[in-house]
Amino acid sequence: MIIDNFAQGFELFFSWGNILAILVGVLVGIVFGAIPGLTGTMAVALVLPFTFSLAPVTGILLLVGVYKGAVYGGSIPAILIKTPGTPGGACTVMDGYPLARQGKAGKALNMALYSSACADFISNLALIFMAGFIAAFALRFGPPEFFALMCFSLTIIAGVSGNSLMKGLASAALGLLLASVGLDIIFGTPRFAFGEVELTAGINFIPILIGLFAMPEIINQFTKRYRVVTRIAEAANARVSWQEFKGSLRSILRGSLIGVVLGAIPGIGGAPAAFVSYGAAQRASKNADNFGKGELEGVAASEAGNNGVCGATMIPLLSLGVPGDVITAVILGAFMIHGLTPGPLLFQENIDIVYAIFCGILLSSVFMVMWGKLGIRVFSRIADIPNTILFPAVLVLCVFGAYAVNSNPFDVLVMFLVGILGFAMLKGNIPPAPFLIAFVLGPMLENNLRRALQMSNGDYSILLRNEITIFFLALTVLSLILITVRNLKRWRRRTAEKRDDAPLTN
Repeated sequence: MIIDNFAQGFELFFSWGNILAILVGVLVGIVFGAIPGLTGTMAVALVLPFTFSLAPVTGILLLVGVYKGAVYGGSIPAILIKTPGTPGGACTVMDGYPLARQGKAGKALNMALYSSACADFISNLALIFMAGFIAAFALRFGPPEFFALMCFSLTIIAGVSGNSLMKGLASAALGLLLASVGLDIIFGTPRFAFGEVELTAGINFIPILIGLFAMPEIINQFTKRYRVVTRIAEAANARVSWQEFKGSLRSILRGSLIGVVLGAIPGIGGAPAAFVSYGAAQRASKNADNFGKGELEGVAASEAGNNGVCGATMIPLLSLGVPGDVITAVILGAFMIHGLTPGPLLFQENIDIVYAIFCGILLSSVFMVMWGKLGIRVFSRIADIPNTILFPAVLVLCVFGAYAVNSNPFDVLVMFLVGILGFAMLKGNIPPAPFLIAFVLGPMLENNLRRALQMSNGDYSILLRNEITIFFLALTVLSLILITVRNLKRWRRRTAEKRDDAPLTN
């Protein structure tokens, strides 16, 4: 049956127009993703009007190509200039930029490309063969399940806190504080707005992202008056060896599966999936202590989780008619414009169109590798730009990116203020990653806890209502125990080293 469906779909798909749509879509997406502030949502929304006059399959494949290219493209500036092009690229910064500072930008870029393409392909296969099963599983997630998942996800804060857990927790507390600014989602009352209308809408994620990672580096370089030359040369020539890829393969596969599961749950998105994948890789890796300092496996895990979401967000869209994230909501509009209604009836009435889209989606992973390899050669030229030109240019991009999201000057002000805060954190050796994780996941934790308690009229037993919540809460407790044991061992080792280094006295 499925072979017959693929035969019908391939016959409808196979045309130069459809292949060109995927080819151009992936390229446009990579370009948009590589420019900080021009998010995948913006790219898909801008391309949408061009699909009105196209055939349904061609138009939808163009948008899907843009979506997939943009998700991968966000890793390029994250690695080269410490400015994530998309929210999902925020996790890639933690190991990608340190690798660039070590002259291994090419390895980081290639690893990001390979892991992105692998995760995207696995996600596409999950969409094709497991859409029904995963969609049914995703429907079981309510507020209690989301809360348990966020509890487990937040344990990664300890893993990215560096040598000081207390500084990591302080950083996370700052992130939670800023995340709580805006209207209370339950009662609609303003929190920490101080009477400012701009603050009642909350603080946008993109200015925070740019201000936290890019601005401190710019300020730091300016204070040193460019005395430190940041070289990221040989980016185009550095290859990832088979041994290096093989060493990260387990994390890529794990991250892909994490991305598939989380992507199928509406509202999660690529950034949380990337952080969950990164945390899982760090816990399982033999090089856990090197994460955050320039570890290829960290880049692989982050990009696998981020890109594993792409195909999976189409699962609830096609099988249930429910968009998995904002971008697929735009793609849903494209379906409606062409007279198609996603959901069970789509598989009954337009099965040839569905499988034609599947054929194009599989091809998008191939085009991602092709454009990615060419893009690495082009973007690696950033290494040849003098710092006196590079950092002012990055500053212009940062201002443009912060403003482009909502066309609001207030977002630019937020970016600069967070940049000053980030610079202070840099000087105080306070890690920014816990800040970002708490800012992203904290509101989801709070909102789902409060919704769960509203459902149960304040009865906390709802948090243990099924095997899903029990599983994730058990993982949370286990992670906390392992973190405590690891920190105790680290403290004892440092104490022993200090004792051995102490001078002998008579």
